[in-house]
Amino acid sequence: MHSSPWPSSESHDHKGTLMCGPPPITTLTATAAPQTMTLSLGDLAPDFTAETADGEIRFHEWLGESWGVLFSHPADFTPVCTTELGAVARLHDQFAARNTKVAAVSVDAADAHRAWAPDIAETQGAEVNFPLIADPDRRVATLYGMIHPRHDDTATVRSVFVIGPDKKVKLTLTYPASTGRHFGEILRVIDSLQLTAAHRVATPADWELGEDVIITPAVSQEEAARRFPDHRVIKPYLRLTAQPGSA
Repeated sequence: MHSSPWPSSESHDHKGTLMCGPPPITTLTATAAPQTMTLSLGDLAPDFTAETADGEIRFHEWLGESWGVLFSHPADFTPVCTTELGAVARLHDQFAARNTKVAAVSVDAADAHRAWAPDIAETQGAEVNFPLIADPDRRVATLYGMIHPRHDDTATVRSVFVIGPDKKVKLTLTYPASTGRHFGEILRVIDSLQLTAAHRVATPADWELGEDVIITPAVSQEEAARRFPDHRVIKPYLRLTAQPGSA
């Protein structure tokens, strides 16, 4: 395996905290916390220009008319992050089938990203096939609120932002450094977001693509009968129908 010329993940002046357990207890003051933005659903996803392992990215221009997933990882050359980036690489065709582009970001430099990529390919069975954004000045992390000072005051947490073609934030998720993400769940959420953006339906708990969906309360019974003639009324507020377009 490639031997990193950079300090391993357990660097950034907080040894051993990024991947393998909870961060140490620290005392913080108001002045110790960096200024970060808080993004809410429906907000415009901040645009930025940054270096990646493969050159410059202009984020909104790169997204184009596609859906997007921007996710942060704490550091390069770290075990959980290596498995996560490998998982995303293996799901490339799944994201492409959903017209969704994916990019990862951490506070490491582009040279570190390039040096790490062969390790990901070797250990995870897939080459990185999406942009690895370098953010050593923490500008992107600050725009997206990816650094949570009371968890770790220098490295990004495991944030996920799903962004629609209108460049607005559709979903946010935050995981601690010690917990790897389930990217199958992120694909499931994208399926729901895309379906509910196109039709007046919502998806129930544990829904999977192709299963029945809920008619939204905003749809009158008359309209429901017209749009979804075979729907089932469980309660006046709970009406189920086959997923539109699943036949």
